[in-house]
Amino acid sequence: MHKKNILRAGTELSKAEKALVMVHGRGANAEDILTLSQHLDVDGFALLAPDATNNTWYPYSFMAPVIQNEPWLSSALAVLKEVEEEIVKAGISHENIYFLGFSQGACLTLEYISRNAKKYGGAIAFTGGLIGEEINRENYKGDFDETRIFIGTSDPDPHVPTWRVQESTEILKELNASVKVKIYPNMGHTISADEINEANAILTGKADSH
Repeated sequence: MHKKNILRAGTELSKAEKALVMVHGRGANAEDILTLSQHLDVDGFALLAPDATNNTWYPYSFMAPVIQNEPWLSSALAVLKEVEEEIVKAGISHENIYFLGFSQGACLTLEYISRNAKKYGGAIAFTGGLIGEEINRENYKGDFDETRIFIGTSDPDPHVPTWRVQESTEILKELNASVKVKIYPNMGHTISADEINEANAILTGKADSH
């Protein structure tokens, strides 16, 4: 299973006022996702990037039956829980914890925060949706209390269909999140400059432009 192996950057956790958890995609690693911080407004943030064993959080598509992705999926969710607990133990409130993920990491991010919904600083999902062959509403509980969440994706995307993004958005809204979705025609499986702007708007607390 996944070991808790976290790469750290930015401000030291014990001295930071905010924290950003950065979750890499399939085939990548923590070092890869941390390079994205060069484009983010994260001055004063502690950056924590967990590293997946064998560079993948779970073996099959996020839309495969959940049982096929076990026990790796549960192990991956447990790693994010440990990271969040470490941040809180360091004295940073949930309201100052932010999450960001790309692709498989975006799916894992959305799945984790939706199973543990509370007032977070914000969340950014670059191409992702909730996990499972079908979305099991019973998995998700809590109240986001208007936490801002941004989801960006391409239409089409080779891994994440837009209808799953829309389904996921509805669940997030039921959990009282303030969700902004942008679908980019033929963008490809990547992260655009516009998505970075949307991420920075959340990280800096700038007014949303729904």
